[in-house]
Amino acid sequence: MSDGEISRVEHAIEVDAPASDVYRLLTEVENWPRLFHPTIHVQHVERGEHTERIRIWATANGEAKSWTSRRELHPEQLRIDFRQEVSAPPVAAMGGAWIIEPVSDGTCRVRLLHDYRAVDDEAESLAWIDQAVDRNSRSELAALKANAELLVGSPEDLLLSFQDSVRIDGSAKDVYDFLDQADRWTERLPHVAKVELTEETPGLQLLTMETRAKDGSTHTTTSVRVCFPHERIVYKQTVVPALMTLHTGYWLLEEDDSGVIATSQHTVVVNVENIPAVLGDKAGVADARQYVQGALSANSRATLGHAKAYAERRV
Repeated sequence: MSDGEISRVEHAIEVDAPASDVYRLLTEVENWPRLFHPTIHVQHVERGEHTERIRIWATANGEAKSWTSRRELHPEQLRIDFRQEVSAPPVAAMGGAWIIEPVSDGTCRVRLLHDYRAVDDEAESLAWIDQAVDRNSRSELAALKANAELLVGSPEDLLLSFQDSVRIDGSAKDVYDFLDQADRWTERLPHVAKVELTEETPGLQLLTMETRAKDGSTHTTTSVRVCFPHERIVYKQTVVPALMTLHTGYWLLEEDDSGVIATSQHTVVVNVENIPAVLGDKAGVADARQYVQGALSANSRATLGHAKAYAERRV
């Protein structure tokens, strides 16, 4: 419904998990890219006992957006109030609350409230926000329910995190430039067959890439990348290969007096349903973990190797 120029909406879901566990998941914003499909990256700007400022990078209606929010944490009431300090157009202002209501010792009801206003109160912009809020709210609540009921862990150990590093006798800037200029990877990286990079907002990239496997086959992925010159590039794949339901990662550059250590990090959740189709009927989760880590590490090490050669040539 609407109250003058302010639109107000509510979404809710029943969760088979204790209310305190659900509240904890919502407070751990560093894990949001793993929990919520639209969220690409979150970092704390300020952090107090019950108040914090966070910057969020996420997709809305297929577009990458970034904003800063202030959150008020109320652990006794199991409530988190949020308000965007710097909104991304067409949003002029937005706030709301997460409210967790215990139903029993092991179940709860989660309510997600939003109030918002469009830039210049334009009807077209308001319709865009209506759609984005509805889509993201349903997605976030469904993801919260799934992860809370799974208690974020898995008996089959589907979550996999690993990294590869290399020392480079060059500058962090040159290494960063190589990683940042992904539109040139087809001429610089043998395992990249095709690439499309768009960057409408500086430092916020949409990357679609066709990658060659060892057997000659190719697969296409789409990632949103958040770039922090000349230190980090954080990304999340929004279109993932068949063996994954989630893939996030980052490139980290740590410079010292003798050069730079470049690290590629991956966090993956294995897609159990697709294991037989990709690896055969006899394959299990352990096989999928080994295959995924082998494939991703091979590409990361290749990219790091070419970045090393590029940066050292420029010394």
